[in-house]
Amino acid sequence: MNKKLIIGIIVVIGIIFFQEEKNVQFSTTPLLIASPVAQPKAVVYKSPTCGCCELYANYLEDRGMDVEIISTNDSDMDSIKKQYGIPEGKESCHTTVVGDYVVEGHVPIEVIEKLVSEKPALRGIGLANMPSGSPGMPGAKQGLFQIYGFTEDGNTSMYIEL
Repeated sequence: MNKKLIIGIIVVIGIIFFQEEKNVQFSTTPLLIASPVAQPKAVVYKSPTCGCCELYANYLEDRGMDVEIISTNDSDMDSIKKQYGIPEGKESCHTTVVGDYVVEGHVPIEVIEKLVSEKPALRGIGLANMPSGSPGMPGAKQGLFQIYGFTEDGNTSMYIEL
């Protein structure tokens, strides 16, 4: 084959490759890793006036979860927390039900995926309060997120630090 023809083919392939590369967008956001089992739906119970709860629901949707938002008044939120056994003093602004588990607060998706895939003997997990830098919350992360696990009888223990 002619040397100029080979160089021409390489140049054309390079141009096509680099044209495609210009269209690629890189994200610093972690992507949900596809698993063979479909993710369960997430039902987010929230106060209608809470903006960070909306941001958290969007965060879950952006990572591939099917999310339903149920807005309730503040007194209903108290009853939802009791209904799902959220330990006293460990509450956050919203409560999410994912499959058979309860997720309290701004828990990162990686931890929800771990919970759903490992299926521990827990009622749920939570990230108390509304920590800066957690999913749906503004600001920089201030140290490790201490995500607790809780059982049906209300006992809590450290589930993971992230």
